[in-house]
Amino acid sequence: MIKDAEIDKALQALIEGNKRFAGSKQLHPNQDKKRRDEVAKGQKPFAIIVGCSDSRIPPEILFDQGIGDLFIIRLAGNIVDDMALGSIEYAADHLGCRLVVVLGHSKCGAVTATAQGGEAHGHIGSITDVISTAVENVKGKTGDLVDNAIRENARLVTAAIASSKPMLEKMVQEGKIAVATMYYDIDTGLVEIL
Repeated sequence: MIKDAEIDKALQALIEGNKRFAGSKQLHPNQDKKRRDEVAKGQKPFAIIVGCSDSRIPPEILFDQGIGDLFIIRLAGNIVDDMALGSIEYAADHLGCRLVVVLGHSKCGAVTATAQGGEAHGHIGSITDVISTAVENVKGKTGDLVDNAIRENARLVTAAIASSKPMLEKMVQEGKIAVATMYYDIDTGLVEIL
């Protein structure tokens, strides 16, 4: 990842906020009328979080952040499609976010369903089709298949964002943004950088 003071500061704010959350010592910053008035004039989030739609993984809460701090994109399995990539491009290019975090998490239902196989009904198949590469990549490796696939899926999404043409790949190469991979453990409440 790029070594840059602004990016390091953003990453540190996420890690420290998560430690507060996991330790039940939240500050609940930027959640008052003053902050609402401030962001009514415009937004300047310090990080983009690409997370899962899972109701147990609300980024603002688990990173102990407030209104306007994070730009959130959420799809089941923390995957990205063209619309999600466009949202990331907007936040990076127009809002000045320098850090993109792909947040995988334990007990992910989308990855679990993909690993278990079977027929995915309706549009769910479009999600499991994307995640299937991660599952295939970790088959035969030591450890738990689902947990390994969750981590691999987050890494693959990170790589997809960092290599997305024409915009994000160029921004990464020029040091304008960094893309990091994190894993959230539902049981402990802690995130780790992968």
